[in-house]
Amino acid sequence: MAMSEVVISKRDVLAHERLRVISELAPIREKIRMFEEKYGTTIEEFEKKLKSSKESFEAWDDYIEWKAYVKKLEELKSRLREIEHAQRVRVA
Repeated sequence: MAMSEVVISKRDVLAHERLRVISELAPIREKIRMFEEKYGTTIEEFEKKLKSSKESFEAWDDYIEWKAYVKKLEELKSRLREIEHAQRVRVA
């Protein structure tokens, strides 16, 4: 049985990874938008209001989830920048 060889270019690998990251961005942006609409503000303003108001368990739960989505969004944006500026590709 002959061994087959698969040749994938650096450009193909980067394009695939870029599309994967972009596909993760959309639902996270949607979740963040949902919280912005629910509370009518950005997470920064919401955080200020939350810390200076009476405790609301729902608001705190939403804040923790919202903040996690914002963190993940930043991580994905950073990953996307890395992909777009990659000089070397190593397949592990």
